[in-house]
Amino acid sequence: MTNSRDVRARLADHPLRAARLILGSVLEVGPVRARIVEVEAYGSPEGGRWPDPAAHTYPGPTPRNEVMFGPAGHLYVYLSCGIHQCVNITAGPDGEGGGVLLRAAAIESGVDLVRERRAVRDPDARLAAGPGRLGQALGITVADKGIDVLRPFSEVRLEIAARRGPVAAGPRIGITKAVDLPWRLWLAGHPSVSR
Repeated sequence: MTNSRDVRARLADHPLRAARLILGSVLEVGPVRARIVEVEAYGSPEGGRWPDPAAHTYPGPTPRNEVMFGPAGHLYVYLSCGIHQCVNITAGPDGEGGGVLLRAAAIESGVDLVRERRAVRDPDARLAAGPGRLGQALGITVADKGIDVLRPFSEVRLEIAARRGPVAAGPRIGITKAVDLPWRLWLAGHPSVSR
């Protein structure tokens, strides 16, 4: 699917459906191409269509999360634990609030640059296996918040996959609220899924 209007319309749906669309797709940042192999969906504020107390949107719009209340298909990047750049793509209808956390990816090109950024001896399959590793591997920072990933010549671009392979689902990781929702999706058996 290459029509950005169609993709944006599909992302402007329930965040879990948006997560299914993003899973298996490719995020391209300069010479680095990364296939997204694990995601988590996050819903809307209290009183919204998909109330999710674990979501950054839950308190309503703030200067930090305002991009999540805009159109679907934009980057929402936040700093976790003061060091990890966590990359999300906004989802849900404009004004509603929602997003998809990119938890892990398989680097398909630009491995040498990724190795420079990560400065680790991990096998290629583990270079972006986890949300903090993914942000560092792709060189995405909070300064990139708001980038439209569906524009054809965007500096960060999402290419929707035609096929995905078998998908597994389970509870989200590293949260203390709404832990029972099976809103984490991954490509079953893929070596780049986070541990």
